[in-house]
Amino acid sequence: MPAKKKKKASLADGGEVRRDVEEEVRLEGHWQIVGPGTPPVKPNGDYNYIDELVRLQFELIKLQEWIRINGLRVVILFEGRDAAGKGGVIKRITEALNPRICRIVALTTPTERERGQWYFQRYAAQLPARGEMVLFDRSWYNRAGVEHVMGFCTPEEYEEFLASCPIFEDMLLRSGIILLKYWFSVSDEEQERRFHERMRNPIKRWKLSPMDLKSRELWVEYSKAKDAMLEHTDTKTSPWYMIDADNKKKARLNCIAHILHQIPYKDLRPVELDLPPRRLDTSYKRPKKSSQNWVTQPFS
Repeated sequence: MPAKKKKKASLADGGEVRRDVEEEVRLEGHWQIVGPGTPPVKPNGDYNYIDELVRLQFELIKLQEWIRINGLRVVILFEGRDAAGKGGVIKRITEALNPRICRIVALTTPTERERGQWYFQRYAAQLPARGEMVLFDRSWYNRAGVEHVMGFCTPEEYEEFLASCPIFEDMLLRSGIILLKYWFSVSDEEQERRFHERMRNPIKRWKLSPMDLKSRELWVEYSKAKDAMLEHTDTKTSPWYMIDADNKKKARLNCIAHILHQIPYKDLRPVELDLPPRRLDTSYKRPKKSSQNWVTQPFS
């Protein structure tokens, strides 16, 4: 009888791996599986924002290790109007994670050479390898939004994007990449309030660019562009997830909680490690501190 083909691991089991992931964790020695994944449930009405954020960040650490151990490839897109809070949620996601595993991509204006490339080429170069998660702070959807509204691309290029984007994303999905797309929706009044706050606050002033001010003038045009984008690219295989972002803190918690529900993972616990004793070398003499350039300590 012909040998049975080995069944491929599903996403729910953690994805395709070289060997059984429990054995991988055991051999690695840094983590142990203590149960199924524990994505957050709906909190009580009197929840504390900081407490919930910390709890979610602990779960993100487990998810990060699950991605690394399983060799998963995860891409998360964050799109929305200016001042919608995309940067804030990305910061809260990444601040407790390993930057070698979870990477932020925020591409600047394309160079002259990049303008002559296939449109998706410079984004494809940023896609994750095995065991990585990449967060795009704006993505290839620039063409459906700012480039289209501001006239930075031709009508033909815009129409080609709407036609080819779902095909491109299907290619990513077929290659095994997990793709999540989030749109942060903010009301006209709330965006106006945040713009005024950025103008008054010197620490946040850098966030307010001439392009942001122009987007206020073209509010209706951006709304039309968003609706057209959703019509063409909100598909069953690659849906858009809409985040109500008028309340920044709630938006952050809701987005992180949703991510944790989209990628099945196991509950991991770090293993306590024994620190080896230092090897002594009594013959070695360290140089005097006075021979080195020490920073002054005004905050001593």
